[in-house]
Amino acid sequence: MKKKFEGKVALVTGGAFGIGRATAIAFAEQGAKVVVSDIVENDETVKAIKDIGGEVTFIKADMGKRSDIEQLMKEVKAVYGRLDYAFNNAGIEGHSASTQECTEENWDRTININLKGVWLCMKYQIPMMLEQGEGAIVNCASIAGLVGFPNLPAYTASKHAMVGLTKTTALETAKQNIRVNAVCPGVIRTPMIDRFTGKQKEAEQAFINNKPMGRMGDPKEVANAVLWLCSDEASFVTGHAMAVDGGWIAQ
Repeated sequence: MKKKFEGKVALVTGGAFGIGRATAIAFAEQGAKVVVSDIVENDETVKAIKDIGGEVTFIKADMGKRSDIEQLMKEVKAVYGRLDYAFNNAGIEGHSASTQECTEENWDRTININLKGVWLCMKYQIPMMLEQGEGAIVNCASIAGLVGFPNLPAYTASKHAMVGLTKTTALETAKQNIRVNAVCPGVIRTPMIDRFTGKQKEAEQAFINNKPMGRMGDPKEVANAVLWLCSDEASFVTGHAMAVDGGWIAQ
């Protein structure tokens, strides 16, 4: 049976851990050639893809540096000559502090990586997709891009802005066969959540208590949403911010 993304090329930024790793592996399982990018190399992601017979290339890049992003896209083109799918997933949570206590350093760093980094990725991804006449981009926002979160002003602002950027870019490319969407994960069991909770059971339970489904999400569940948004099954979906949150924002 032919796999869904056989012969296609997918890029996943922030692919070393968590949602990025799960999505990179999911793309490979469906036959895509996968480019994994992160600020740190993690052999586990690459090994997991090779273990299932997938083709993978790791390219180190810092999403806070324009030169790294530009070079990343040049290398993708040099290696594969095309880019069919991009999951712009790399991001940071920044430091927890109220709006008045948030430092300028924290604000600038969070906005630079989470928002400017995604804009720069699309700036270089879209011309490649225009050349080949098609493509799909998914940006990783957050439920913090749909509702407010106290004590995370920079993170929340970056994710709200990312949703707006996604919608704007989708409108710009809608007639050019390039779809642009966002996923908005809720509380997913990832290293980021571990940093929030300190892996303390009480803190984890506090998150779970706010979830209508009564559990944290799994990175694979977000990966499934990303692959669907990239697939032909979502051919009439663009400019959409899809919550993958166990019902959190429906409350």
